[in-house]
Amino acid sequence: MEESFRGEYYQRVDSKARMLIPAPFRRILDRGDERTAESPRTRIVIVYGGGRARSFCEIYTMERAELLAAKVRRMKPGSEERKKAELHLLKRSVPVDIDDDGRIVMPPQVREKLGIDADAMKDGVEAVLAGVGNRLELWRGDLYREAHPLISDDEDEDEADPLSYLPDDDQEF
Repeated sequence: MEESFRGEYYQRVDSKARMLIPAPFRRILDRGDERTAESPRTRIVIVYGGGRARSFCEIYTMERAELLAAKVRRMKPGSEERKKAELHLLKRSVPVDIDDDGRIVMPPQVREKLGIDADAMKDGVEAVLAGVGNRLELWRGDLYREAHPLISDDEDEDEADPLSYLPDDDQEF
C-alpha cells in the first residue's frame, strides 16, 4: 500500500527562496522518483496552475506527476477540457530538485503564485506544506491559516465525528 502524505508543517522561506521539506514528506517523495546518474537528487513537480481563485500550489512525486500527465493525454485531443488541463496541470508546472540538505529553491513562478516577494523572504515568510493523501499543498502561511483555522465557526456548530464524512463502502481502512 502506498504511503499517504499527511499533516501540516510550517517552514520558513529564506532570502534565497529556499525551504526545507520535512523528513516525513521527503521519505515519500524519495520513493516516488527513481534516481539515476543523470538525476542523482530526488525531483518533484510543483503545479502552480489553477487560476486566481486558487491560492496554493500542489506538489507531486515524479511518479504521480507522470500519472497525471498520462491522464491528461487520455483526454480528447483539442477539447476545451484538455486544453485547460494542459494549461493548468502541465504548462503551469515546474520540476524541482531537492538538495542534499532536504531543501528546495522555490521557483519564481511559484513564489509569484503564492504572493511571496523578496521583502517577504528577507523577513522569513512562512510557508505551509499540508499533506492531502497523494500530494502536498504548498501555501503561504497566513493564507493557509485564514483558509484553515484550527477551529472554524462551522466546527463549533458541527460536532460530527470526522469519520462520519467517509463513504460507507464496507472497506476497512
